[in-house]
Amino acid sequence: MRIYASLIYIFLYAPIALIVALSFNAGKQSMVWTGFSVEWYGKAFSNPLITEALGTSVMIALATAVLSAIFGTMAALGLERTKGWLRIVFDALIYIAIMVPGIVIGISSLITFVTIFDVVNPALEALFNLRLRMGMWSVIATHVLFNIAVVALMVRARLQGMDRSLVEASEDLYATPMGTFRQVVLPLLAPSILAGALLAFTFSFEDFIIAFFVAGPDVTLPIYVFSAIRRGVTPEINAIGTVVLLTSLLLLLIAQWILQRGNKQA
Repeated sequence: MRIYASLIYIFLYAPIALIVALSFNAGKQSMVWTGFSVEWYGKAFSNPLITEALGTSVMIALATAVLSAIFGTMAALGLERTKGWLRIVFDALIYIAIMVPGIVIGISSLITFVTIFDVVNPALEALFNLRLRMGMWSVIATHVLFNIAVVALMVRARLQGMDRSLVEASEDLYATPMGTFRQVVLPLLAPSILAGALLAFTFSFEDFIIAFFVAGPDVTLPIYVFSAIRRGVTPEINAIGTVVLLTSLLLLLIAQWILQRGNKQA
């Protein structure tokens, strides 16, 4: 079993390790090793097309993280008070939002936006000489849709393990509902909210499939990489992939650490 497990891990992570190793290749051909160098990292992030795509991805991911944390927390608090068959229905909808493939979300979102534009744009153009189009805001809206479910599940797990006596003590001391939420509930939920926001940032930052359908003329970093590899994989692309990989791993580790620390404090 140990041999089988080792082979599975090698199969999963060997391609990723290969990309990281080849990002330090000094030659222009990705698969021909000519020596160790870090010059491709400098060239990659001095490329204005890459820095612009990176800035777009960061802005989309930040907006997605903030909005997902807010609406996901609200959804979790509302579902915690919902009982009976209605709660079962909403629970199923949350899990479905996570389970639906990205390509389905991308296609359905594209059809939805196009349909809305066909209805709204004629009136906007007649009244304000304005037309809606897809871009960063449509990517943010679509990313928020499925990241809300991620945050809601994490916050609900925290709510279920929260000590209810603290809330009851706050109510016994005549605290208002808003005061109880601000001074008791929110500090206890803060680790799960922050961890959910970090996960939402990660999922949004590295997403390609959904953004490919709804980004319009705006280019995110994954879309740029996809376009660039059509001309061949270079050490520059490997360097970008390595940076994205390390950033995602770092954010996931931070989220896990925040959750573990919050659980210990609880």
